[in-house]
Amino acid sequence: MSKGGKSDQEEGEENMAAWLVGLNTLKIQPFKLPPLGPHDVRVGMKAVGICGSDVHFFKALRLADYVVKEPMVIGHECAGIIEETGSEVKDLVPGDRVALEPGIGCWRCDLCKEGRYNICPDMKFFGLPPFHGSLARQIVHPAYLCFKLPDNVSLEEGALCEPLSVAVHACRRGNISPETNVLVMGAGPIVSLHY
Repeated sequence: MSKGGKSDQEEGEENMAAWLVGLNTLKIQPFKLPPLGPHDVRVGMKAVGICGSDVHFFKALRLADYVVKEPMVIGHECAGIIEETGSEVKDLVPGDRVALEPGIGCWRCDLCKEGRYNICPDMKFFGLPPFHGSLARQIVHPAYLCFKLPDNVSLEEGALCEPLSVAVHACRRGNISPETNVLVMGAGPIVSLHY
């Protein structure tokens, strides 16, 4: 969809998502998108990973201090295709394949201004209560948090960019190099918090 065109929702096609509605219960239900702002894009989701945090919410409706108090859409490891762009978006066009950064910092606090938006105290993170996630047909997201995928990277691999970034960050913090001996423990790619 190009700028100024009608979206699928405006033409009557309903957006659907996987809603966590209770303990061990997901339902496919309508998911109304917010209006497309000038700096936003509408993305058709093509690949969404299932993270350990999603499993915790599904099985216990909580993860550490985060509690699911009302139905919500889960999922945050995602990639898709740009379907529509806001009027001020210059570097993305419909058809672009993108990986999405799931965390939206406030960009006002000192941490965000230092480039450490990942630990912003006012972070809005996909699928972390009370914010809806990306396990939906379409989502609206800030364009600056959507990153074009090279042609040789699949959408499924694009959805793994977020968990890969966690591993890269851990290696950098641990000062791990190709010659470092390490012990990898656990069944998944990311260590989950336990409640």
